[in-house]
Amino acid sequence: MRGGKVLPVLAIIGAPSSAGAHGPGQEKAPESFRAAGLLQLLEERGFPVVDRGDLSLVRFRPDPMHRRAQSLERVVRVARAVASEVNASLRAGQMPLVIGGDCTITLGVIAGFLEHGVDPGLLYMDGGMDVGTPATYRPGMFDSMGVAHMVAEPGAAEALTRVGPRAPLLPGRQIVPYGYTPGEPVAPEQAILDRNGIVGFPVDRVLGRAAAAASEALREVTERVERLVVHFDVDVIDFVDFPASDVPHINTGLTLAEVMTSLGVFAASPHFAGLVITEFNPDHDDEEGTLARIFTRALADALAFGHQQSRPDAIAQ
Repeated sequence: MRGGKVLPVLAIIGAPSSAGAHGPGQEKAPESFRAAGLLQLLEERGFPVVDRGDLSLVRFRPDPMHRRAQSLERVVRVARAVASEVNASLRAGQMPLVIGGDCTITLGVIAGFLEHGVDPGLLYMDGGMDVGTPATYRPGMFDSMGVAHMVAEPGAAEALTRVGPRAPLLPGRQIVPYGYTPGEPVAPEQAILDRNGIVGFPVDRVLGRAAAAASEALREVTERVERLVVHFDVDVIDFVDFPASDVPHINTGLTLAEVMTSLGVFAASPHFAGLVITEFNPDHDDEEGTLARIFTRALADALAFGHQQSRPDAIAQ
């Protein structure tokens, strides 16, 4: 208990998978965060923590037989395993904190909530929109296609759209992308947003006003849902500011402080029900794990913001 508030029991779930990624490395993130002391940092801030361990490790490998839908079967298998573990944590009265892993694990997280009977909203804090499909995204890696498969966009791989109890997993009106850099050209992405009723908060709407923008995004999604899941792709942070993401976004992202300020606002909401961390690549860190230590401390502070007396714009500064 902190400040008279009962803190949620956080269920730490490792999803060490780079099955849907553009290359290996992300599968090491759960181990890296544990070594950096994430669980202890959360406990020091008053959170009861249950370590549910890691799912099976799945490392990236090219799939030359399915060039536009790389490793689909493995991606689906990982997502379903994540869904089962998230559902189990919710049944136990715990709040899932899922450490990935590539972005496709978020489909499994949403599937797990739906299997538990909770129809959540999704704040998709990511450097990209992830609205490609095997029909439109030439490299064929599914971690750039998460939102498209969440809403079952035409051309999406049916097996991935059906990892949960319904398809689409979420209607677009329950998804709010946050901090993303619009594609070039902008028009094709915007057409997908408009068709699905998705209201996005691009990076320029967040820069320099993170606390206010996060509050606006929170209002946007909680007008439609009672429970909120936050997807946090580390590539929403400018790679020059914090070079840990798997796919660098250079001179286009938010600062680490702006991202953690935003997360603090989201986590302080009574609607907040779960968090997914994706795309942290320990291969970009030094031998001492400096970036992982910085990140886990800032993450713990952001999650604790709603139960502390600090200002949101003080997080990670």
